[in-house]
Amino acid sequence: VCSHCCSLRSCFSFGLCLGNCVIDWLVSNKSVRNRQEGLVIASSLLNEGYLQPAGDLSKNAVDGTAENPFLDNPDAFYYFPDSGFFCEENSSDDDVILKEEFRGVIIKQGCLLKQGHRRKNWKVRKFILREDPAYLHYYDPAGGEDPLGAIRLRGCVVTSVESHPDGKKSEEENLFEIITADEVHYFLQAATPKERIEWIKAIQVASRTGK
Repeated sequence: VCSHCCSLRSCFSFGLCLGNCVIDWLVSNKSVRNRQEGLVIASSLLNEGYLQPAGDLSKNAVDGTAENPFLDNPDAFYYFPDSGFFCEENSSDDDVILKEEFRGVIIKQGCLLKQGHRRKNWKVRKFILREDPAYLHYYDPAGGEDPLGAIRLRGCVVTSVESHPDGKKSEEENLFEIITADEVHYFLQAATPKERIEWIKAIQVASRTGK
C-alpha cells in the first residue's frame, strides 16, 4: 500500500485528488487489473491514513453511508495529510471545493446581464469562464474578489432564446439560457449578437472538455 501511495503522490503534487482520478491512475499504471481492484487499494490507502477525505461526499462514504469507503467519483475529494493543501484548523470543506473550482484555466471573461432566480430582476455581473473543471463564476462588477455564485457547466445545455423567461417577445436582446445537469435554469443577456454567439460557443466547449 505504501508503494502505491508514494507513486500516486508524485502524480498529484498539488495535494488534492479526485476519486475517479485515483482509480484512473491505478488502472493506467497497471497497479490493478480493473476499477474494482482499484477501489480495494484506494480504500486501503484511506484505512492506513495515506489519504484523507475532503468534503461531505467523501467523508460520508468513510463514515459508512456508502457501499465502499472510497468513491470512484469525480465529485469526491481526497488529500494527502502532510501536503499542506487542507488543514482542519483553518480550512473548511467548502474551501476544498472552491480550490478545485478555481483550478481551471480561464478561457473567457466579460460582463453580462443575469436574471435573478427569486426577484427575476436583471443585474450586470462580471463572468469568468473556466475549463477543466468547467465553471462559470459571476461577480459584482463594482469589485470584490469572491464570486457571488458559480455555475457548474459539466453536462449543461446552452442555447440562444428569443423571448424573455416571462414569455414576452424579444428578438434583439441577445438572450441565452444555461440549463445545468441538475436542471437549474440561468438566463443571461449579452450586449450584442456577436457576443452572445461567442459566449454560447465558449460555454459549449468548456462543458464538453471540463470535469
